[in-house]
Amino acid sequence: MLSHREIWFAIDTLAAKHALSVSGLARRAGLDPTTFNKSKRVGADGRLRWPNTESIAKILDATGSTIEEFVTLIHASTAGELEYRARPVPLIGFAQAGTGGFFDDGGFPVGAGWDEVAFPDVADEHAYALEVSGDSMLPLYRDGDVVIVSPGASVRRGDRVVARTRDGEVMAKVLARKTARTIELHSVNPDHPPRMLPLEEIDWIARIIWASQ
Repeated sequence: MLSHREIWFAIDTLAAKHALSVSGLARRAGLDPTTFNKSKRVGADGRLRWPNTESIAKILDATGSTIEEFVTLIHASTAGELEYRARPVPLIGFAQAGTGGFFDDGGFPVGAGWDEVAFPDVADEHAYALEVSGDSMLPLYRDGDVVIVSPGASVRRGDRVVARTRDGEVMAKVLARKTARTIELHSVNPDHPPRMLPLEEIDWIARIIWASQ
């Protein structure tokens, strides 16, 4: 007999396998972003809530997964496979990243307010995840995509990076050139012109080491 915990574990694991938060998974499947939130799993009266078959079918289609694979994830819940394969990585949205209190002067994650997403094989213990919202970063990243950022990694020309300016603008770009005085950032989308910024206007810049695409 299936348990409430097993079903939700399988959904959480499916999201983690694609480096998505559960809200990102829901958005990718065309569902309300709050569909799989933990607050939706128990009613106000304390009764357990179950995901419906339509929502499960949609997330399987959105991730290219089969029902057999989903059943395997259900059975994995008793073995703790997710904890074995992955560790939690701090997660916030791009909009939150532009506000104060989430990063130190070096661009390392600090403070409260972070969510978590499970991600395997992250060598940098300070790595964190940013969830894309909206379409401002198309075609490089879509709404709901998660990028894993390594603030401790060296940044070289041609790397995909996340940069934050001192006025709070956060952007995902390609590092084209960096000198002692300026930094040049390019977009994959040719409709967006290159950005040439004085180095003193950059709060921090960090390399993207993985993205869910």
